[in-house]
Amino acid sequence: ACRTFHRDTKASKRANFFLASLEQRLRHMLSKRYLNSVKNLPAIMRKIVEGTAPEKFTQDHLKKIGFTSSYDYPVLGLLKDLGFISESGAPRQRYHEYRNAAKSKQVLGEALKEAYSEIFHLNEHPTQADKQSITGLFKSTHNVSDQVAGFMANTFLTLLGMADISGSKTVDKSPKAKEEKRRGFR
Repeated sequence: ACRTFHRDTKASKRANFFLASLEQRLRHMLSKRYLNSVKNLPAIMRKIVEGTAPEKFTQDHLKKIGFTSSYDYPVLGLLKDLGFISESGAPRQRYHEYRNAAKSKQVLGEALKEAYSEIFHLNEHPTQADKQSITGLFKSTHNVSDQVAGFMANTFLTLLGMADISGSKTVDKSPKAKEEKRRGFR
């Protein structure tokens, strides 16, 4: 019995270390997802607000809403990093909140602050004028070429142009906060 307990304690310590490491990485995240061409990104995001939520947001769904170019498909990974869809493509709560046109800019701002927290850690209010330093951050963090870092920066800056980061805050997802929100206290 003692051996089992000892092994379980070691396993528990490893699991706790892994979870702490994961939480630390998530706190300082810098999404690797990007689009080679961002020309359709604002239109895709508009379609999310204007349309109905699909059961799964997939390449087929993108085609159905008029985005047939393979350059648009990487938006699926981007939406996952932003917390809009699950790994399987199912819309999450943030996707549904974004569909409210009155709140969509703030919802996107919150998503950007989470998915690109490393940028906001360095500059609370990044702008297009910061493109060179943002590109450099992508290049050094992800060990990518100048071209790929440029694509990453363009993707971020395009999303930033559609978002309101001034009033966005990190959403408190604790059970108490959820209950208060449900009861109308938040």
